[in-house]
Amino acid sequence: MTPCLSTEENRMYNKMWHQTQEALGALLDKEPQKMVEPQRNQAFIFQTLATFYIKYVQIFRNLENVYDQIVHPQKRILIRKVLDGVMGRILELKNEMVELELTEFHYFDDILQDLKLAPQQLDIPIPKYFLKEKLEVIKGREKILAQILADSGIDTSDMKYPVKSIPLDQAVKLIQIAERARQGRLRALFMKQIYLQEYRAKQSKTLGKKVTDAWAAALCIQKVWRRFHQCKKTEKLREEEMIFLGMNPPPLFNEVSATVIQAEKVDRLRNEVQTKHEEDYREALVTIKNDLKLIEGLDIKENLQDQIRHWFIECRNLTGTFPDYPDIEEGGSAIIFSNKTIQQVIEDIIANQEEEEKNEKKKKEKEKQPKKTKKQKKGTKGKNKEEDEKWKMSPSLFLPAMKEGCNAYKEIWMNKDESWNFSQDFDPELIKEEKRKELESEIRVQVDELMRQELKNLKLAVDREREHPAKAGKKKKKKGKKKEKKTKKDKDLTADRTIESLYKELVEEGLLIQALKVNLSDYIGEYSYLGTTLRQVSIEPMPSLLDVRQLITLYGIWPLGSAAVHEKAPLVKSLLLAGPSGVGKKMLVHAICTETGANLFNLSSSNIAGKYPGKNGLQMMLHAVFKVARQLQPSVVWIEDTEKTFYKKVPNAEKTNEPKRLKRHLPQILKLLKPDDRILIVGTTRRPFDAELQSFCKVYQKIILVPRPDYASRYVLWKQIIERNGGVLTSALNVSCLAKVTDGFTQGHIVKVVKAVLTDQRIRRQIHKPLTAVEFITTITSMNPVYKEEEESFKNWYAKTPLGKKRALAITGGSTEKAKDKGKRKE
Repeated sequence: MTPCLSTEENRMYNKMWHQTQEALGALLDKEPQKMVEPQRNQAFIFQTLATFYIKYVQIFRNLENVYDQIVHPQKRILIRKVLDGVMGRILELKNEMVELELTEFHYFDDILQDLKLAPQQLDIPIPKYFLKEKLEVIKGREKILAQILADSGIDTSDMKYPVKSIPLDQAVKLIQIAERARQGRLRALFMKQIYLQEYRAKQSKTLGKKVTDAWAAALCIQKVWRRFHQCKKTEKLREEEMIFLGMNPPPLFNEVSATVIQAEKVDRLRNEVQTKHEEDYREALVTIKNDLKLIEGLDIKENLQDQIRHWFIECRNLTGTFPDYPDIEEGGSAIIFSNKTIQQVIEDIIANQEEEEKNEKKKKEKEKQPKKTKKQKKGTKGKNKEEDEKWKMSPSLFLPAMKEGCNAYKEIWMNKDESWNFSQDFDPELIKEEKRKELESEIRVQVDELMRQELKNLKLAVDREREHPAKAGKKKKKKGKKKEKKTKKDKDLTADRTIESLYKELVEEGLLIQALKVNLSDYIGEYSYLGTTLRQVSIEPMPSLLDVRQLITLYGIWPLGSAAVHEKAPLVKSLLLAGPSGVGKKMLVHAICTETGANLFNLSSSNIAGKYPGKNGLQMMLHAVFKVARQLQPSVVWIEDTEKTFYKKVPNAEKTNEPKRLKRHLPQILKLLKPDDRILIVGTTRRPFDAELQSFCKVYQKIILVPRPDYASRYVLWKQIIERNGGVLTSALNVSCLAKVTDGFTQGHIVKVVKAVLTDQRIRRQIHKPLTAVEFITTITSMNPVYKEEEESFKNWYAKTPLGKKRALAITGGSTEKAKDKGKRKE
């Protein structure tokens, strides 16, 4: 039964891959046509960019699913290449939209309607291979970290639940108090029972005679029973209607079904098959290459030598001299014979000679032409300005990789017959083709050395008269070469120490901490449905929690998770999360580390206070942190309450902690970070207005404003947090009322309230007494919400940032290009 099921699934995912590749091919054909032509209409430009962005997101979602499920190792390599390309292209389009609209948040309501897509389909998933491929490394690192913490006496499990030792006398007193309280409760219960018995006896005496009319009693019972039965029937019908309309979940909605359990089993089996096939593929790469070397190695060497000798003779016949052999740095003979026959090489030589003659004629004609006047130059400058005003798409670094992947798919997999490959194992013929090219390039290096020597011998034998002046000319040229400037390398302050020792030291000092196991999906939020409508009326809406989650995925998780994306995509070195307390900034930092398997370094001013004192100590600390971060990348450097590092004026109470220690060093660190370094500096702040804005914005490249949750997000938050903490949602609990009443309260407030209400005792009593909204409202009244004035202060602060200024200028009527120029001057 299982093989049949896996075969059907393989067919299904292969079909999905073919459909996605066709959609990607069509999109790659359309994109150059629309993007090449310069445009002026900003609305049209954004419409095209957003449409391409949404379509690429849909392709990415399908490809990520396919890559996770397909077991064929060679298909997975190609899909991974295309997947990285699509991820990079999405980041490039996002960057273009930010530069065009001058805001980090975009709304696509009208485009989603045109494409007939739901807002949930715009959610950007995190590729599963980020963690799957380095699961063993992460587990090993966690074990080492836990061991170091245990050895140093900083055990995280003990920190959560601290146990204090107390004297024996005090312990005896506590036990006595508890026992007396228990006995008192039992006595009170016993006295209550006696009181009720006496009360019933008194009642029976006062009433006197019992009711003797049996018919009246039966009629009374009938009325009560019929009313109860009808109420239950009506409730059932209403519940069925709500389930039918999709307003309520079905009765067994939260229970794990048998199909889900079966799907999890299949998923585990599929992962095992994937790892087995990949191991077999790696072994086959080595064995097939060795076999080819034995069988075809000598033939390849002889063919290359014959080819190069023939080139020597043909060049001699055409030009009268032997050619110069390309150097090893240039690529050797591979440049000349890259996918070309000998006849094509000869044609190239003739074409080069003709081009040189044409270039010489053009130079002579230009010298004869009269120079342009000042008026003509001014006219050309005016034309260039008009052309610059038109928007033009910047060149993409990921389109060539995607096109290459699509071409490889068409050539190899599109019409390939795989009826023989039932188990979806590797294809040996494809490995032979690949390894034959590798073997040829290795043998070519050896052949080049032999043929260079042979060419020298030929020149000495045939062209002795021409060889001496050529050598003299070459020597002069070599003397004239400028010496390359030697780049200064940073001194390694810890050259005598291993990474393991530095890692241990940072853990013991509390600078390298264990990230909490939090997924980004735990950051619950809802899509903003009024974003486009508000912007049409020139009102800037507050971003939704789902928008924040998407930006964290795009700027934090994707680049850290994929090295290929990080190297070529628009580089984001630093990220600032600004918002009131309780909105989940700390949770987002830990989520980035959890989703990418990154190390977490804590360089908050409160954490580094008193550690590594002095100027030299600070340099040593930063050097050790970033050396370990580079070696064990991806890494996240977290600065909590980062406004303290950029204080306008340090409060007297905090002067001893030296909160501004890192202020001068952070810009220098950012300059040293290269595209190869998967390191992200993340700052979180509750009071950004206390910091110096100019230096603050220089350090943090991207600023994300994290808002308090809106009504839609609060509604989802209440439901999910209550269910996660053991609560049961019934008709007695009005969640909509809770969401409406708790306007201004953050996620942190909601979590605290739910945990305070849903105690173990209250969870057990839910069967007899369902939860009501009043229980939660009475608890939340003691907390202070985020008022509109505080939210407005965050908005006003963001409007003073470089991007905020540009956006405000564009809204008030200035063009986006003027806004960009103004922003650049001020920066």
